[in-house]
Amino acid sequence: MSSLKRTIMTVGLAGGMLAGIAVGAMAADIRVGITMRMVSENGQKYGQMVMDEIDMINKSGGINGNMIKPTLMNDECKSDKGVANAVKLVNQQKVHLLIGSTCSSVSLPIVDVTAKAGVPQIIPHSTNGKITKKGSEWVFRVPVSGRYYAGVNAKYVGENIGKKVAYLCAADAASQNDCDAMQKQMKAQHGADPAYVAQVQEKEVDFRTHMQKIKSAGVDGIMIAALAETMARALIQSYEAGIPASVRRIGSSSASNSPVPSIAGDAAKGVFFAAAYAAADTRPVARLFNEMVKQRYGIHAPDHDFSQAYDLVRIVEIALGNANLKLDDSSLAADRTAIRDAIASVKNYEGLASGPISFCAAPTPQCRDGNRTAVLIAYTKGGKDYKTEVLARVTMPIDFGL
Repeated sequence: MSSLKRTIMTVGLAGGMLAGIAVGAMAADIRVGITMRMVSENGQKYGQMVMDEIDMINKSGGINGNMIKPTLMNDECKSDKGVANAVKLVNQQKVHLLIGSTCSSVSLPIVDVTAKAGVPQIIPHSTNGKITKKGSEWVFRVPVSGRYYAGVNAKYVGENIGKKVAYLCAADAASQNDCDAMQKQMKAQHGADPAYVAQVQEKEVDFRTHMQKIKSAGVDGIMIAALAETMARALIQSYEAGIPASVRRIGSSSASNSPVPSIAGDAAKGVFFAAAYAAADTRPVARLFNEMVKQRYGIHAPDHDFSQAYDLVRIVEIALGNANLKLDDSSLAADRTAIRDAIASVKNYEGLASGPISFCAAPTPQCRDGNRTAVLIAYTKGGKDYKTEVLARVTMPIDFGL
């Protein structure tokens, strides 16, 4: 067991200790399907981390003597491809558990696939609030829901920056959700309507017309909600348009992804965002994790998608260890149900997330949005050797945003 894993397992396994290796039982495979967005270098490394951690579990004896057999697939952040992956994993490979996806626009339709088939689905990265509002008994979310992020961002913006905010919103589901939720929270908390709103396509490259209009509007802040590469381009062009640094740039949660400061360079300085993990975290467990990611994957400072993937594997490890699995040809439905119930029984898991992660049995957002603690983070330096600082940590009420 690695020192990082040992630290996490020691710090907070209120969700239950792993069961001992079964004596006299016939070993079998626990089939786990994984579908993630792996079109970028970071995306590929998120998937590799999940596979590496599962491999380490197997090398340590597996789960009660049973090996985890993972199948990793790339959905490219395309909903049709993600659904096709899920259907194949669920119906052909007969997985006991599905992990996925990265993009909310992919996770949302997969919820319908897993609900119909009765397969537990645990989500590593997707934040769209609609995912757990579907009422599926089979879905769990490790990342912080967008409904919590919006409340934290809006409170900070209204109290510290101003109420005149422009919004640049990309077409992917998570960005749309973040943009809409932020506007609603600014209205609810501060009575502020948007100063400017633009809907743009993901991977769009020219935002100069929008930036000129935003400059003319004289705003206090700009929220850019998009995936990492698109956000970085928009940040650069905001300065090219002459919008001063005094107009604060607010990112959606994907601002935490390292391509944002790496690509945006100096334009990333001062950008702040709500996320689930900060590389600037001073806890021993965070320092160990940062060093592990740097050594293993060559990442200067891990973003929260690394930490969420790692926490997910630890939660899965706990749940599988506590589930009573038969793992024979006739027990597939019962084993899937046992895994679902074991995940629902995880309480107060403390790992890399800034607050505890807990689930419960009801198919509601209150039970299935397990992480309620957002971290407000700002970049103090851009480029590949970027630096961040923690502005605040906020644990939201369980019913917030519903």
